[in-house]
Amino acid sequence: WEVTGKGLKKSSFLFGTFHLMCKDDIHFSNQLKTAVGNAGVMYMEMDMDDPATMLGGLLLMNMKGGKKLKDLYTPDEYRKIELFFKDTIKMPLAMMQNTKPFFLEALLYPKMMPCKSFSGVEEELMKLAKQNKKEIKGLETMEFQAAVFDSIPYEEQAKELLKTIDSLNQYRKYFDTMLNVYKSQQVMNMDELLSDTEFGMESHQDILLDNRNKNWVNQLKVIMKKESVFVAVGAGHLGGKNGLINLLRLQGYTVKPLLNQ
Repeated sequence: WEVTGKGLKKSSFLFGTFHLMCKDDIHFSNQLKTAVGNAGVMYMEMDMDDPATMLGGLLLMNMKGGKKLKDLYTPDEYRKIELFFKDTIKMPLAMMQNTKPFFLEALLYPKMMPCKSFSGVEEELMKLAKQNKKEIKGLETMEFQAAVFDSIPYEEQAKELLKTIDSLNQYRKYFDTMLNVYKSQQVMNMDELLSDTEFGMESHQDILLDNRNKNWVNQLKVIMKKESVFVAVGAGHLGGKNGLINLLRLQGYTVKPLLNQ
């Protein structure tokens, strides 16, 4: 998506990413490569090429207040999850006693993949940015993202993790639908899937998406004045009334889709 108008000297660009995909499914069009080449800097949700960000992430994955996974489940539920991690994820749950359940849920995604070799769209974009000698910056810090997950009660996160494990086949279908919607570039339909009452994050959409989008738009208004930027964030942040596309339009910018094949 190209962002122009409202006194911008140069176009900026918006691109929706998908955090994990089969590597063979990740293709970048010539239009996208041109946009990256034309932009002065690339902005992602976080500064992904900073080793300190990734290291900080490992430290911030733990629950606050010494909470442990065992505290969040009945003995039977805990045994079920322990067995699942041992048999399916091939990891002992004992090593992850303090980890926030939301982060553990991320370990299930590879199990929903129809392939053995996967990557993140962000990862591949970073390679492209490096080839073009573009600096990568972050709209948020790792601390901020960790705080977002701390603001959702651990008990709720724990319930969500158990629900995913219990209905992994349905989740696989949901994940597959979302992947197909992404690959066919129907960004506006992503919003409907994310607010799905059964699998989406409807109850925490304000914390996980809406408030962050508003915060990013406030930053982008300042950043885009100075230089052309290529903004690459999760595709779920783009569509819907509180998505980046609509929020930027409400600010008076022209946001139009570019052919991406």
